[in-house]
Amino acid sequence: MTDATPAETAPAAPDAAPEWPLRPWLLAGLLGLAGLLIHFVTTDAYDTPWRMAVAAFLAFGSVAAAFTVDRERWKEPVVFALLVGLVMAGLAWRATAVGDRYDDEEYGFAAGVVATALALPLFQAGFHRLRFRTPYGEFHDHVWTDGISAGGSLAFTGLSWIALVIVSELFHLLQLDFLRDLMNEEWFGWTFSGLAFGAALGTIRNELKLLGTLRTIVVLVLSLLAVPFAVALLIFLVSMIVSGPQVLWEATRSATPILLACAAASFALANTILRKDDAEMPKARAMRIAALALALLILPLTAFAAISMGTRIGEYGLSPERIWGLIAIVVATAYGIAFFVAVIRGRRGDWRDRVRMTNLYLGAGVCVLALILSLPILDFGAISARNQVGRLESGKVTAEQFDFTALRWDFGDAGRRELQRLAKSGNADVVELAQAALAQTERAYATFDETNKTRADFKLRVQPDDGEVRERVLDYLVANPYQCSDRCVALDLGEAVGGGRRIALVQSNGYEELLLKPGAPLERAPIVAEEPQVLGADSVVEVSEARVIRIDGRTVGLPISETTAPLEAEAPPR
Repeated sequence: MTDATPAETAPAAPDAAPEWPLRPWLLAGLLGLAGLLIHFVTTDAYDTPWRMAVAAFLAFGSVAAAFTVDRERWKEPVVFALLVGLVMAGLAWRATAVGDRYDDEEYGFAAGVVATALALPLFQAGFHRLRFRTPYGEFHDHVWTDGISAGGSLAFTGLSWIALVIVSELFHLLQLDFLRDLMNEEWFGWTFSGLAFGAALGTIRNELKLLGTLRTIVVLVLSLLAVPFAVALLIFLVSMIVSGPQVLWEATRSATPILLACAAASFALANTILRKDDAEMPKARAMRIAALALALLILPLTAFAAISMGTRIGEYGLSPERIWGLIAIVVATAYGIAFFVAVIRGRRGDWRDRVRMTNLYLGAGVCVLALILSLPILDFGAISARNQVGRLESGKVTAEQFDFTALRWDFGDAGRRELQRLAKSGNADVVELAQAALAQTERAYATFDETNKTRADFKLRVQPDDGEVRERVLDYLVANPYQCSDRCVALDLGEAVGGGRRIALVQSNGYEELLLKPGAPLERAPIVAEEPQVLGADSVVEVSEARVIRIDGRTVGLPISETTAPLEAEAPPR
């Protein structure tokens, strides 16, 4: 008995999938029910970990099943959908349960989404059974088919809502508002969207033969961008080499994401020309040269992105966001190197097949990497906090330059632990700034405020002057520096109801009322809603000496401006 070849053991090609008349109905019911259950699970409780986990399980598990289940093959897809749902449920639970203990949980969840998106075409192509013997054409077709199916289903869902709105307005002309009322119900929105998406997806996947033609058209249209884009990149790289790469960092702080976006676009456009084999490639020589150029340009683009990120890290140190950026650069560089090596090794004519198989290998590798990164294995906040504190302790940055506020808010529990350690160190400047950051109750951003302020930095006047009030107000300002951006006055308003004193902290643009109680830190005074003033038939309306309008002795509105010019009376019509 001979071993089966990969082509014999692989699942049927997407274009050969049999039509299943019940598919639109089943997928509409599956996704509609999932939407309804998500509504019931998440109603008024979007921050409850177990509810978010169940919602993620329903959403991702049902969508994975919708893309993979077939009449003749349903057992493996059900297992795959359950695994996808469980993984995403765990990530959703972690993202909502950790609170502010970690700062990058949303990146972990996004990594899980990337892993799921890559795992879907790999599973459909039979990678779980064939491993790297999986035919590249299968993987390629499923990637494009899934993308077009999802895009078409989303478009149909949007059009369905537009049609529903038009019909509801039509019935409204007859004073029948049952559709309007129904659309305002949250459960209906979830359910209707699931029904529409599922019905469209089932219909589209029943027409995969036609979808194969549409896929060819879409890829052909996108490939038209390859030639001008390749020319533009070549001009850009030559100009940058002539001017020097430092022009990038001088012109913008967004050089890294721009370069990575260009590398991603080069990868995508190169593959729109390479297709799944040489027989499907465009015959135009310009397009084939553009595919070669784009495949080679990925590496220099990612190299410059790496230099840009390295410059940024050397100047400002690590942060969780920069570490995730480094990971993106590593992945892009891996593609750049693999494509470059494939072109060099295949210079005799088979470089295109080498690049295609590189897509399969790296697609599987990135899927595994994204899954690992989504798990709570590495604490990028702790890594970043140690790096930042190391820069401070080594003298690379001074206490005045160091961002203690970021350590308080942007690195999770690890950053706050380092900040508590700094608050007990021997450096007086570091201790005062670290203690001030620990006392902060709201995040202050350096783009608007000087976040590292000591008590001596505030231009504060106290009226009437009182040493204790001054000390308490300064303690409050250290924790809330945005409350005194330039200069401010603490105005004693007298005794407060229930004890303590009312303090108005006045700035140029207004004031905030604070409450000063013995033995307690200064806090914001609670806002008490006043009853609206009623203008009665016999109400006394007057302008006081303070230029405010009073109704029965109570002030309404703002003071009357002395500079307001009276309106000129219009001439009567003739």
